[in-house]
Amino acid sequence: MAVNLSAIKDLLLPGLRGIEGKYEQIPSQYDKIFTKANSKMALERTAEMRFLGYAQLKTEGGQTAFDNNASERFVYNQEHTEIGLGYAITRKAIDDNLYKTQFTPSNLGLVESFAQTKEIYGANVLNTATTYNANIGGDGKALCATDHPIDGGTVANKPTTDVELNESTLLNAMISIRTNFRDQAGLKVFARGRRLVIPPQLEPVAIRLTKSELRPGTSDNDVNAIMMTAGGLPEGYMVNDYLTDANNWFLLTNIDGLVYMERVPFETDMQVDFVTDNLLVKGYERYSFGYYNWRSIFGSFPT
Repeated sequence: MAVNLSAIKDLLLPGLRGIEGKYEQIPSQYDKIFTKANSKMALERTAEMRFLGYAQLKTEGGQTAFDNNASERFVYNQEHTEIGLGYAITRKAIDDNLYKTQFTPSNLGLVESFAQTKEIYGANVLNTATTYNANIGGDGKALCATDHPIDGGTVANKPTTDVELNESTLLNAMISIRTNFRDQAGLKVFARGRRLVIPPQLEPVAIRLTKSELRPGTSDNDVNAIMMTAGGLPEGYMVNDYLTDANNWFLLTNIDGLVYMERVPFETDMQVDFVTDNLLVKGYERYSFGYYNWRSIFGSFPT
C-alpha cells in the first residue's frame, strides 16, 4: 500500500515545530576491511597458484633437482547479489504535505537503507568466518580455520582453542601470522598484522592494549610490546558496529584477500504511475563481499 494521507496526517496541518526520524549515520566501515574492485561479470573467480618450493642441495657433478609441481591449487568464487528497495507515495500525500523540505517524497531514506545493508553484508563475511561455504569454494575450509591445506601440511589462521582478546593472545596472534603463514609451496611469506577489528564491547580492551605506552594491565615499567612486536599494529584498531558476537576479534594482515566487488553502483529511479498518479521511487545496486586468500586475516571466536 502506498504512503497516503492517513500515514502523514500531522504533516497536512500547520503548527508542527519540526519533523524527526532521520539521524546521523555511522561512517562507512566496510571499506576499512575490504579492498574495493569493479566487476564486469556475474561471477568472479580467483585462482590460487602453487609456485616453486625450496631450492635443493646439489652435489658436485650431480643432477639439479626439478620442481614441476607448480600449478593451480584452488579457485575462489564470488557471485554478485542484487539489492533493491522502493516505495510508493500518493499524489495527494505529496500535494497536501506542508513540510516537503523535511519530509522529501523523492527520498525517504533510500541512501541510508542501502548503506547499512551493505555494512551488514560486509560484516557477515567475518560473522560467518568459521563456516565453510561451498559456493565460495577455495581450499575447502572456512575463511578462518586451523587446517588450511598447503603442500606437505596445513596452516592455521585461528587459534586451536579460541581465546579472548588480551595482551598475551594478541601478541601470540601477531607472532603466529609472522612465523606460520606460508604460500602453497611452503615458503614463508611476508605477513604482518596491521589492524585489529573488534565489536563495540571490546573497545575498552583494545584501547588499553594499543594506546598504552607501558605494558597494559601491570605495574611493571615495561614497554608495550604490542606496539613493537612483528612491526606492531600500524593501523591500530577499528570498531565494527555490525559484528554480531561480542567476543570475536580479528587481525587484518598486509596481504590482500578480502574484497568488495561492485557490479552496478547504487542508483535511484522514480516515475509517476499513469493509472494511480502514485510516485514510485526505487533504489538498486549489485555487488558482493567475499574472500580469495585466508592469509588476509586471523580470527579468534571465544564463547
